Amino acid sequence: MSEILVVGSLAYDGISTPAGRVDRALGGSANYFSLAASLFAPVRVVGVVGEDYGKEDEELLRSRRVDLSGLERVKGKTFFWEGKYEGDLNEAITLKTELNVFEHFNPNLPEKFRDSEFVFLANIAPELQMQVLDQVRAPKFVGMDTMNFWIGSKKEALLKILSRVDVVLINETEAEMLTGAANAISAAPKITAMGPKAVVIKRGEYGFAFYSKTEGFCILPAMPIPGVVDPTGAGDTFAGGFFGHLAKLGRVPTAADMREACISGTLLASFTIQDFSVRALAKVTSDDIREREREYLKVIGRA
Repeated sequence: MSEILVVGSLAYDGISTPAGRVDRALGGSANYFSLAASLFAPVRVVGVVGEDYGKEDEELLRSRRVDLSGLERVKGKTFFWEGKYEGDLNEAITLKTELNVFEHFNPNLPEKFRDSEFVFLANIAPELQMQVLDQVRAPKFVGMDTMNFWIGSKKEALLKILSRVDVVLINETEAEMLTGAANAISAAPKITAMGPKAVVIKRGEYGFAFYSKTEGFCILPAMPIPGVVDPTGAGDTFAGGFFGHLAKLGRVPTAADMREACISGTLLASFTIQDFSVRALAKVTSDDIREREREYLKVIGRA
């Protein structure tokens, strides 16, 4: 088993969906990722929070063997995002983004974190992703996420970091924007041509498309969940389940390992969307995962 380093945002969210609303709920890519990945392997977090970040929220992560030695608490307010979902639960409408202390985030890894074997660069500026990767000595496996804003505003820097990672996990809209392709199927090989060995294109309620240079495509559906409450963080949860699965194996992942890791990501994301924020994810146990895996294998005809 290997430890996972994640660098990303720890935040509070205000979210409205057809199922209701929360005004100040725990969010941020590093929180969703860590709560998911820690069900499989130890996690190390590098991030920044303000004076308003609750001690109970730190304790939630610590209770799941998440190492917060790289968490910096500084004067000011924690990153805040507000959004809503209307008819299309696959796309959030951003209402407000307050970077606060995250605006001047300068990731500096504790010495013991520099030997991390599995590294996930969550959705932060590509220059910061590169800064983190430059501090890690000899990782076995590196993955990253990005978003439309960075693709549109910092593509040159983004292409540099893409050339140094093993896998990229992005959604379908981002994949099409990055490559100019019309759909996920045509976008995937173009992304691996930029450097990564593999790509996972997250497709929301339609599941995922995994593509590797050596074995081609694996396309599977999402776990059917009636009555989705809040899809926020589902992609970061998927990444956490994906990386957790691989780190538990403790070896350099093969394409076959990554295919199976996509299923773990799908299962974890299916819990997140059943409640607001990290509420459902925080309650998940290993027994819950095994039971849902049995259900999912029936869905895909592998039971």
